[in-house]
Amino acid sequence: MHFSWVEKAILLVLLSASVAAFWRTFSAALRNILESKKDSDFRLRPLGPRFRKFFWEVLAQGLVIRQRPLPGLAHAIVFWGFLAFAAITINHIALAFGAAFIPAGSGYKLFVAAFALAVAAAIAGLTFRRFVIRPRWLEPVSAESGLIAFLIFALMVTYLLEFQFPESSAAAKVNWWAHTAVLLFFLPLIPHTKHLHLVLSPLTVFLERHGFSRIPPLAGDEDFGLDTGKDLTRIYSLQAYSCVECGRCTEHCPANNTGKILDPKQIILGTRSYLKEYGPRGTEPLLGKHISMEAAFQCTTCGACEFQCPVGIQHLPFIIGLRRGAVNTGKWEDTHGTDLFLNLERHGNSLGFAHTEREKFIEKNRLPYFDGSQEYCLWMGCMGSYDPQGREIVLALARVLKHLGIGFGVLRREKCTGDPARRLGNDYLFGEMAQANIEQMRRSGVQRLVSICPHCVRTILEDWREFDAEFRIEHHSELLARYSAQLPANQAGRSRIVFHDACYLGRYRGIYDAPREVIARSAEVVNPARSRKRGFCCGAGGGLAFLGEEKGKRVNLERAEQLLATRPDVVGAACPFCHTMLRDGLAAAVPQPPPLLDIAQIAAASLDAPPTADRPPD
Repeated sequence: MHFSWVEKAILLVLLSASVAAFWRTFSAALRNILESKKDSDFRLRPLGPRFRKFFWEVLAQGLVIRQRPLPGLAHAIVFWGFLAFAAITINHIALAFGAAFIPAGSGYKLFVAAFALAVAAAIAGLTFRRFVIRPRWLEPVSAESGLIAFLIFALMVTYLLEFQFPESSAAAKVNWWAHTAVLLFFLPLIPHTKHLHLVLSPLTVFLERHGFSRIPPLAGDEDFGLDTGKDLTRIYSLQAYSCVECGRCTEHCPANNTGKILDPKQIILGTRSYLKEYGPRGTEPLLGKHISMEAAFQCTTCGACEFQCPVGIQHLPFIIGLRRGAVNTGKWEDTHGTDLFLNLERHGNSLGFAHTEREKFIEKNRLPYFDGSQEYCLWMGCMGSYDPQGREIVLALARVLKHLGIGFGVLRREKCTGDPARRLGNDYLFGEMAQANIEQMRRSGVQRLVSICPHCVRTILEDWREFDAEFRIEHHSELLARYSAQLPANQAGRSRIVFHDACYLGRYRGIYDAPREVIARSAEVVNPARSRKRGFCCGAGGGLAFLGEEKGKRVNLERAEQLLATRPDVVGAACPFCHTMLRDGLAAAVPQPPPLLDIAQIAAASLDAPPTADRPPD
């Protein structure tokens, strides 16, 4: 194919204009990212997990496909098509200057032609889904999405038409210019739309903070969280510009699913809008014009949004950071939140009971105190110390531990771990609670702990590391599963127990099988429609258990209805907060709800069951 010097000049002008238009918009985003303050807690190493994650989530598109198989595969085909077309596109432009390096009819061109067919079919299917099926979480539907889809489809068609015309024909030249026009029009649109993620998301995935939903520590006395644009770090800004607006976070958010205004996608897009308007040195509050404070405080911190995100956005550090900014600067005013903080300050527990109530419970039930000689320190937590149902779970666990011959003891004094204060953004109060506990535990010689509360486990295991605390702690489901073979088995008349996955046990720590193994010793385990990694929150996390009435439908009622849909004999749980929320939800859902039992209570009940044929009496 021959090109005159006039055609070459026109191409150079158009190409330069296209690249310049792309760079003008992209450089503004890049400048906002680079001018954001440095992340003081960021550590690049270890590199191994980063490269594995990059390969799985970016190159293999594993997360995209696994969470939404059909749409995910379609998106993956489009992404792989872009990779396959990279060399083809360079060769296409080089052809005009007599520098083509991929021969016509080569095996690679035929390989890419197969991809072109697949990409055309995939983009047509995705367009039909977005504009005809229109899932709620993809709203609002923008004209830009339709235009981009058309351009991608046009690129595929014009490439395939190359095989239909002789290379030296006029039709081939016209088709070449049509393909080029689409390319040059498409390029500057990328940074103007959500398709900027094509450039940024691979970097976002690679540079994610280590650890699921890890809250970065505040950097010194002048750091109050995310209050204004000056508080946004490079990782926050990079993630804000990387959102693909796929709505997976919205689809799985329990608050959004029950009529709250919170939409995790809008939190991220609101940050992007703020950066576009005010920049990373803006002094306007982040919570206001672009992000709703009410929405930020409706989050249960269940982590479903972050788990689902295919482009590496870590929503919870955003949301907790916004809460920090509001609480630490006095902008958040909530009577229930104030009462919670006062209870923690004055009484050392989230429920506001006097410490003597815990002492009375311990002495009445003759729970041993930890003296350093026992194998475990049993961390009771606020719910296990003061809540009636939580106390029943503690006593059930104590009974099972005694049956197994495992030595344990409880602390004489124990304060809240600080979890609700931490998740609501009150870092000063969290630090006070954590350090008081750490000091006492070190004096008592505590090395190894077990707890009935996944929130306590997470906070002690991860958040307390800010204060150089390295205690070994496990959830009681882990311990009981390890000793499950020593618990009685029941093979006859087995009841059906539907198990609710606690977010802080499952998504946060990846523990799904352990509680099921305990239940399976004496009952049939039933999974609700939303279970394991795709489980649905009970509504208690993030301090929301203490913030009063919800707007819209209560999250615990929605979850209770999902569990009841399996028609179980018993509802099983493994978290005292879930236990409290589900108890209320079940009571609101049906007049006579099935029994609700923690796995410790299920294990303890099996001790009273008559031995079956496969297990001789003790």
